[in-house]
Parts: sequence; structure tokens; C-alpha cells
Amino acid sequence: MMTSKHLVDPELAPILDLIPATPLSADNIHQVRAMSGGAVAALGQFDEVFVNQHYVSGAEGNPAVRVLVYLPPPEHEAVPVLLWLHGGGYVMGSADAEDAMAKSMVAAVGCAVVVVDYRLAPQAPYPAPLDDCYAALTWLSANAAELGLDANRIAVGGSSAGGGLAAALALLSRDRGDVRLMFQFLIAPMIDDRTCTHPQPHPFTGEFIWPREANRFGWTSLLGQSPGAANVSPYAAAARAENLAGLPATFINVGAIDLFLEEDMEYARRLMRAGVPTELHVYPGAYHGFRMVADAHVTQAAARDQITALKRAFGVSQPAAK
Repeated sequence: MMTSKHLVDPELAPILDLIPATPLSADNIHQVRAMSGGAVAALGQFDEVFVNQHYVSGAEGNPAVRVLVYLPPPEHEAVPVLLWLHGGGYVMGSADAEDAMAKSMVAAVGCAVVVVDYRLAPQAPYPAPLDDCYAALTWLSANAAELGLDANRIAVGGSSAGGGLAAALALLSRDRGDVRLMFQFLIAPMIDDRTCTHPQPHPFTGEFIWPREANRFGWTSLLGQSPGAANVSPYAAAARAENLAGLPATFINVGAIDLFLEEDMEYARRLMRAGVPTELHVYPGAYHGFRMVADAHVTQAAARDQITALKRAFGVSQPAAK
């Protein structure tokens, strides 16, 4: 693969030298998880957010699912809610690691955020992670009024593998008809296992943070088989879905040198062709996970786009343009 270093946004480049290149494998996944786990989310009342946790009944035969609920200050009217699914290539990450993101989203948008601590592959391959997310969604819908949430304004979203799960959850929700989602919010979603087997891969994507080798391990762990086979369910890899009609309005963003660039652009194109209102952003010079460089101009632009899209989807008033 050609190097893409010359394409990296200068503000995003310095941190790359500080991140060790650790190949993922079944032998070291527990160690990598421990290194990237982060602190446990603090529960209780904060300046603008109240945080608590619940254990939701899982699908039949499955364990309970832990969810973290982030609520804005009490209001007279029910608030919209984003069901958020963390990233980590289907093999890493946790609900606790999303604490800062969830609190900032509640403060910026005025919505609630519910983060799902779904089970991870390879110990719990497909459909276990999606089963956990669906259990959380149906619990959220059934208990919205008790939580002070608007059951008619539920969005699902996630980053990377979480975005892949969110896209799959939107498909499953559409097909089962139990919960009507109003929006899907997909941040660099990991949605197509066939990217691992593409005969002519993009020469300038996937060099940093989440390379092709990690992607293959993630998909193999989730699917329990090599990626690219003909029998992969669209509920495991949303890009496999043949029919995208009837899905909720969609926001997708991705970096221009992110490994998921082409699969995300293609999914957006197909959504538009299916009549789904779709907003797509591609950020030049941005690799997978570039949001870790919070003060970069491209990161701030992405954050503004995300907040604006969520507010518009939820019908939250925004400042008038000057």
C-alpha cells in the first residue's frame, strides 16, 4: 500500500507518532482491551447531566445488558434520546469509555443519551452484540415515559463498530416493526466485511489507527468465520442489505483516509437511491478516530456538523444564522 502520510491533516499528524502499532490477535485482545479501557463512568448528578445505570433483560437465554442513561436537567416536556453504541472493532470498547462524549452530547443538544455495554467478540460473536443492542432499544422504547423521554424521537447512533451495529439495528427495527426510529447517526461506521477481501483496495486508506489487518481480525471475530463469504447476514454487516428503503433519515461522516471511506460512501449513495434522506460528510486529511485530536480544526468542524444534524433531526431549536 502506498503511504498516505502526505495526505494527513497537519494538525492530526503529531499524535500518530505516539500511538503504538499493536496488531490485534486472539492472544492479545484481553491485554489491548485493558490498555484502552479507560475509567469507569461516574454515576450521579453533574452540572448539566444526571447519570445512572440499568440492567436490561437480554434476549431469551442471554445475560442482562448494562446501559448507562445520561439525562439533561428535568424539563416539562419529554426529551428526545440517542441510543449510542460504542466503537472498538466489535472486539474492544465499553459504555464507560463513552462517558465524556455522552455528557458533552447531552449538554450540546439537550437530548438524553443511552449507552449500551454490549458483549464483545470473539467471546460473544454475532448475533450476541446486536441482540444486546436490540434488547436495550426495546427497553428504552417501553420505558421512555418513565425516564422522561419522547418515545417518538428515538435515534440510534455509534462510531466505527458502534456505527455498524447502529446501522444493523436500524435494519432490524425496520424489519421487526417493534420500534420506529426517527434517525440513524453513523460516525465512520464499520458496515462491510467485504472491504477485507476487495481485490483492488483503496491505495490511500487504512494506514493509520485501524489498518486492514485489524479490520480482518474484527470481522473474523464477529462473524466466527473469514469475512467476505456469501452467507453473511445484513444484520451482521449492514452493507449486505439488499433493500434500504424505509430506513430512518441518516447522517454519515468519515475521514478521507479512513479505511471505511468507500464502504460508507457507497452506503450513503444506496440510501439516497432508496429514497432515504441522507447527509454525508467526508473530511480531508482525516484518518479513523481523528476525533481524538479535539483541538484540530477538522475535528471541530466534524463536531459542529454532528451537533447540527442531531438538533435538526430532533427538532431542537438552533441559533439563527447571522
